[in-house]
Amino acid sequence: MNISQLETLMMISKTMSFRKAGELLNLTQPAVSAQIKSLEDEFKTVLVDRNQPVTLTDRGQVFLEHAERILGIVEELKQKLSDLEQIPQGHIVLGTTTSIAIQILPRVLSYFQDQFPLIKTTIQSMPSSQIYNQVENGLIDIGIGYLIERNPNLNTSVLYYDTFELVVSPKHPLAGMKHATVEVLRDTPLILLTPDTVGRRFVDQICKDHQIEPHVVMELSSSEEVKRMVEINLAAAIISKQSITNELRLGTLKSIPLTELEVSHPVGVIYKSSRYVNSAMRQFLSDLKGMPETQFISTE
Repeated sequence: MNISQLETLMMISKTMSFRKAGELLNLTQPAVSAQIKSLEDEFKTVLVDRNQPVTLTDRGQVFLEHAERILGIVEELKQKLSDLEQIPQGHIVLGTTTSIAIQILPRVLSYFQDQFPLIKTTIQSMPSSQIYNQVENGLIDIGIGYLIERNPNLNTSVLYYDTFELVVSPKHPLAGMKHATVEVLRDTPLILLTPDTVGRRFVDQICKDHQIEPHVVMELSSSEEVKRMVEINLAAAIISKQSITNELRLGTLKSIPLTELEVSHPVGVIYKSSRYVNSAMRQFLSDLKGMPETQFISTE
């Protein structure tokens, strides 16, 4: 048995085709067939059902689970050997919310990539609740989002604190208010984030505590989308204070203080505690944790 055979079986399970697997692995179809036949002969079992579409047998599925673990160990070994060169390099997949990706990460990554050009970063946007799941399952290397839960399988570290704000267009009837009570949420049409976001859960809890049924006219998945709708005076909204810094400075949005919203929400870094931290991740985490809070919070 060799690594190439395991990679071929994994590719067949994904493509459900000997031909497609061969194309992706730069192998001929006969070579793919020969590798699988060799595995089946060695383990004296049938791993692949060759009817169309091609699928793995029950034994093939069990074999695949172990093959994935073996390949994972091999990849970790390659990374550890690479780290011996003492030059931070590699690929980091970051998962974060849309607003953090737009407002915070450019300031962080511009410095980081200037200092460590051999480290490549990929950014995926998602709700904070999804970040936890993706990190735990190894789908992203590092998450940056609201720290909403404690998980023994994950390490977290606070980077800064954010709050949520009631915002309106300068043309909105509430724009002139210097302060509002929570009762304003009872009759004001609102654009809110979707229920899988920290901001929406926070608003829902406030409304529940005060027995308010909010008048939700629209739900959107990111603060950036919400801001655009509020700017054209479609409705009021409650979104992250950090996400509206530029709009407040330009005067395209107005913030209305609301005591019940004045709660600090920690934003931080999330990564799997049991995962091998390669040189790229180690350097990124070190730099991230060493940055002062002012690096993340805009003072414009």
